[in-house]
Amino acid sequence: MFRVEETGAGRRLDLVLAAAAGIARAQARRWIDEGRVLVNARPGRPGQRVRPGDALEARPPEPEPARVTAEAIPLQVLYEDADIVVIDKPAGLVVHPAPGHSGGTLVNALLHHCSDLAGVGGVLRPGIVHRLDKGTSGVMVVAKHDLAHHALASQFKRHTIERMYRAIVHATPGAGEGRVDRAVGRHRHDRKRMSVATACGRDAHTAWRVRARFARSGCAELEVRPETGRTHQIRVHLASVGMPIIGDPVYGSRATGIAGVTLARPALHAALLGFLHPRNAAPVRFEAPLPLDLAACLAALAERER
Repeated sequence: MFRVEETGAGRRLDLVLAAAAGIARAQARRWIDEGRVLVNARPGRPGQRVRPGDALEARPPEPEPARVTAEAIPLQVLYEDADIVVIDKPAGLVVHPAPGHSGGTLVNALLHHCSDLAGVGGVLRPGIVHRLDKGTSGVMVVAKHDLAHHALASQFKRHTIERMYRAIVHATPGAGEGRVDRAVGRHRHDRKRMSVATACGRDAHTAWRVRARFARSGCAELEVRPETGRTHQIRVHLASVGMPIIGDPVYGSRATGIAGVTLARPALHAALLGFLHPRNAAPVRFEAPLPLDLAACLAALAERER
């Protein structure tokens, strides 16, 4: 614990913490977002201005293991060359190691599949340029060397990646299409959740279009195109406009059964990913077919409409 001196007064909390702890600002922000930093015994916000005499207390996370081991976990490879590997991630597979998931992740599987991947983009997240939530299935691209990682990460940062998801929601929207333009940030009271009702959110934009309506079940299938890549963005945005995703236990629709089909995860699938190939900047697009559980759900909904 330390107290803010006059020289630090008026500065952002994340900057003061980074300087005091000798860490990068991004790491300081992560600690704050995870609720590990208290200001006068209350959770802090990255952008809040500190005052002389404020008591700051930081509780850093436990050191993560320095190595991730390769595991022979089956992968559904959609495409692979010397620069990238594109996979169809199944629902239930965590992307990278984290507290509570030290093994059995996509990274463990990738290290087994690509023996030279270790170290690309970071020890604990080798090759990972973007991620999907544990319960989300669909197409992902992984970089096989640092140059490819940099080129792809740059495209994600500029929001030039083409992404299309398919979602089944508890709603029958009157409009055929729409968009949500609301900032997304950490929930005010639950640091594990995201929210549009936040004072320090980041700009987020999501476009959606109805693919099918199922009036008898009060559901619809949407085609969703996120234009930014905030954590839980699609789930938060759709729930915020009254269209929660079926099977999502966090953002409003805890029901897991629909039309006689039980889902063990949110009905969200990353169906398409398009980007410029890191070697020659040629446009490429990859699609992941709808998984069996979501296909069965849509078939049952369509049958009920007859």
